[in-house]
Amino acid sequence: MRFANQVALVTGGTGGLGKAVSLALLAEGAKVTVTYIISEEFAALREAAGSKSDALQGEHIDVTDEAAARKLVEEITSKHGHLDALVNTVGGYAGGIKLWEVDDKTFDKMLALNVRAGFVMARAVVPTMLKQKRGAIVNIAAKAAFDHAAGASAYASSKAAALAMMDSLAEDLRGSGVRVNSILPSIIDTEANRKAMPGAAFDKWPKPEDIAKVILFLLSDEAKVIHGAAIPVYGAL
Repeated sequence: MRFANQVALVTGGTGGLGKAVSLALLAEGAKVTVTYIISEEFAALREAAGSKSDALQGEHIDVTDEAAARKLVEEITSKHGHLDALVNTVGGYAGGIKLWEVDDKTFDKMLALNVRAGFVMARAVVPTMLKQKRGAIVNIAAKAAFDHAAGASAYASSKAAALAMMDSLAEDLRGSGVRVNSILPSIIDTEANRKAMPGAAFDKWPKPEDIAKVILFLLSDEAKVIHGAAIPVYGAL
């Protein structure tokens, strides 16, 4: 029960990876608030939480909305008195499009989901964590942050920006008691990815539950010496 009496916020906490992280935190004693967009996904998460569902709270918000993010953090800290962990799993993918064919809407969406969401949420939680002199943030970047494939200009550039942003935040927070790290997945074995790539070798994709174990380690006191790191979580792919 590494997270007994701790409070965690998981953005996108009902998605493929977010759900695995949320359930793992609940299983280890944390009180967990998740953000979601699809109500049915939150209902499924609550059902999966079983006896731990009393420690689960859901908020239907757009995490790129700064006012909504700040209000959510204020509500969490008002209720619990502290906020110990933020895991930002919100993100999106757009690929198979040459740079000169990428439309503005797609490019802006990648920046919103992969960069702005992390920026807004970090800016909302850091003041609270600084007052506490403790806290841990894990942001989901991607292998594409440094492995820039053809047809992925919008996605790769947004993930590279997300990684750079968290690296800089880690330097801002050095010595404060607040730790920041990123993880770098490639293709995760989720239902959405299986539907998008039905002919792929699913057995070679990392499972959300395995990546969640890495994230929980980074959030825990066991990782107190890890700060400003970018951890690959794509196995031998």
